[in-house]
Amino acid sequence: MKGSGVGNRYYTFLAIPQGKGSIKKVKISSAFLSFISIAIITVLLSLCCLSYNYMDTRGKIKELARLEQVTSLQQEKIDFLANKVDDFEKEMINLAQLDKKIRIMTNLDNNDKNNNQLLGVGGPVPEDDKIVSHAEEVEASIIDKIHDNMDKLLEGAAIQKDSFTELLDFLGKQKSILACTPSIWPTIGWVTSEFGYRTSPFTGNREFHRGIDIATELGKEVVAPADGVVKEASYEKGMGNMVRIDHGNSLVTVYGHLLKKGDARTGQRVKRGDVIGYVGNSGRSTGPHLHYGICINGIYVNPRKHLF
Repeated sequence: MKGSGVGNRYYTFLAIPQGKGSIKKVKISSAFLSFISIAIITVLLSLCCLSYNYMDTRGKIKELARLEQVTSLQQEKIDFLANKVDDFEKEMINLAQLDKKIRIMTNLDNNDKNNNQLLGVGGPVPEDDKIVSHAEEVEASIIDKIHDNMDKLLEGAAIQKDSFTELLDFLGKQKSILACTPSIWPTIGWVTSEFGYRTSPFTGNREFHRGIDIATELGKEVVAPADGVVKEASYEKGMGNMVRIDHGNSLVTVYGHLLKKGDARTGQRVKRGDVIGYVGNSGRSTGPHLHYGICINGIYVNPRKHLF
């Protein structure tokens, strides 16, 4: 190695072949050698940086793809939940309509609370909200909206529950009233004397008949036409063996000319269809029949209105 020139040094590289041939010399200046070294180092560093950036970018792309997939799955779940909320709202609307129909049919006052119990909620999430860059913000907003809708629907469900409880209570009372309202024939036969004025079969005078006479075979079962309590089971000269049943609401049914006493006892609770006696010919009677009367608020009414 030897140098020439001021401040400039040169390096000589010898290439010696193994076999025959002349020795070759390459003369390179130190400045050029430094440039080549710096260039090589720069290229290596650039390659390292590019490799690192490539690997980092590739990792980010994979992570972005994973996040997009997760976001897509979450979006599907949110849409599914939103649709469920929408279905829930529709069912609540149907229940509210049913509530109104029942109240109209039963002539029950409409519940004012039901008019405002359902607000517009639910429905699928718009496509515009499905932006990955705002995934967390949109998701949080949608979830908050769903929670708010669910709170409203639950509030509506509570109101609907109270309304149906009121309806059940009302219908239960109506059922009790119907159960205690005479509606069936106390015995099977044919009517021989109607309610109202008639000619007495004993005196021939005009008299008021406070019930209907149902003629049938002797010993035919007599049943209670509705639920009630036996108010009286006794014998009277005109009515013979008789039973009175109190059905509540100031309504009493009367059964006369029974075969014998003891089939129904005073204070006994009876249901519609229970046997309370048998058709007889006791008291003032021209033959086997049942005298059937209905008294409301102390006034006898035509039993025909309660026979179906």
